[in-house]
Amino acid sequence: MQNRESLQAIIRERVSNELFVVVSNREPYIHQFKGEEIVCQEATSGLITALDPVMQASSGIWIAHGSGDADQKVVDQKNHVRVPPENPSYTLRRVWLTKEEEDGYYYGFSNEALWPLCHVAYTRPVFNDADWKTYCAVNQKFADAILEEVGSRKAFVFIQDYHFTQLARLLKRPNIRTAHFWHIPWPNPEVFRICPWATEILDGLLGNDLLGFHTRLHCQNFLDNVWTMLKAKVDYERFEISRDGATTSVRPFPISIDFEATSEDARSAEVETEMENLRKKYGLRNMLIGLGVDRVDYTKGIPDQFRALDRFLERYPEYQGRVMMVEIGVSSRARIPTYQRVNDEIDQIVEEVNWKYQKGGWKPILYLKERAPATTLHAWYRLANFCVVSSLHDGMNLVAKEYVASRNQEDGVLLLSRFTGSARELTDAILINPYAIDHMAEAYREALTMPLKEQKNRMRQLRAHVQDHNIYRWAAQVLSSLFQFEFAEK
Repeated sequence: MQNRESLQAIIRERVSNELFVVVSNREPYIHQFKGEEIVCQEATSGLITALDPVMQASSGIWIAHGSGDADQKVVDQKNHVRVPPENPSYTLRRVWLTKEEEDGYYYGFSNEALWPLCHVAYTRPVFNDADWKTYCAVNQKFADAILEEVGSRKAFVFIQDYHFTQLARLLKRPNIRTAHFWHIPWPNPEVFRICPWATEILDGLLGNDLLGFHTRLHCQNFLDNVWTMLKAKVDYERFEISRDGATTSVRPFPISIDFEATSEDARSAEVETEMENLRKKYGLRNMLIGLGVDRVDYTKGIPDQFRALDRFLERYPEYQGRVMMVEIGVSSRARIPTYQRVNDEIDQIVEEVNWKYQKGGWKPILYLKERAPATTLHAWYRLANFCVVSSLHDGMNLVAKEYVASRNQEDGVLLLSRFTGSARELTDAILINPYAIDHMAEAYREALTMPLKEQKNRMRQLRAHVQDHNIYRWAAQVLSSLFQFEFAEK
């Protein structure tokens, strides 16, 4: 089983004379003002959990958008700051964006065009020529920063996500090898071809030596797009694309979590205390709890969770007063109209369902609109009799894996959308169709009536898979594949 130490050993063995560079929109450490003081916070994500130890082992450079309000106060003349703050071992290079650039590149093309296009959640993409031009300009800005850092050295550059489709092509040099991991789904050609810049995006991504997706289906879709839209040789057996004398390998790398750390944190005394606090605060004693943990996004199916709960309580009134659905919904991208609309829709459904069924001090939905600290989140995972992941389309979804890793008592039930990458791995979950409200309502009942023996059998299988297929295994597979590409001899 891969762990932090074995991953670091891979890096030390392979990256001895080369520079290792990670590129992402989001930075791993953020400096912010807290009163008159500056505090440094580590960003929370599975990606950072995996790549932070890689960077510490390689003494490499992480290049990202500097978004903290105190970020510019702590960098040197080269926009560098050494991190982690308690034991500096690699360099964070910050790239500064104007509000106009952030609007066009991030809120505009990345999240109003590419995000809905790739998620196929029946939200129409917005294709704005000015946003595309800004997106390309920001990609060039990041490329300039990377090339400045690399210089003439040999470098492995690991690019993250849909914000940088043009970057690899801009970095094409004999001394640079690139891998790009695409963290969201990739659609089929019938969907993707509506993008006015589809060929430019495909061409940019083919600048990579290695291109990774969560699932084999997403890889297949990408190959089909290239076959349909570009003059290129597509090898479906080897999952390789050859064009203009260069070859790009396309591979599935299902991302995961740090199972051991999540499991250990969930069994801590602090989590036990927080569980008791939550019981008292929200009146949860003797309550059956369903849990959703989502960023508020139209792809996550949050309204569908609540409509299914309404249907469930209609069909099975004996559960009224006994079941509570807790949704931890973290607001995001609130400036985008489609996100404003889904926020309004969720608020309306919560109000309607709670008004319909509330009695005494009980309401069926507890909607918490704030990010939960890690201890609180683990406490909710422990308290929940079942966890609902209702994504309409998702690259992977790590909430499902976090819930599983937190269930040290080996009970509880995972209800998992068929349209997540996780559903291809976590086959002992109850697989649900969030578009079918009646089906979801029955899944709630199945979860609440499942015998403890069956719960434990399913959860043991789920936990064994997540433990073996952890975040360090993902990173090791991606990097081992990248390191197979040799630099051109001078």
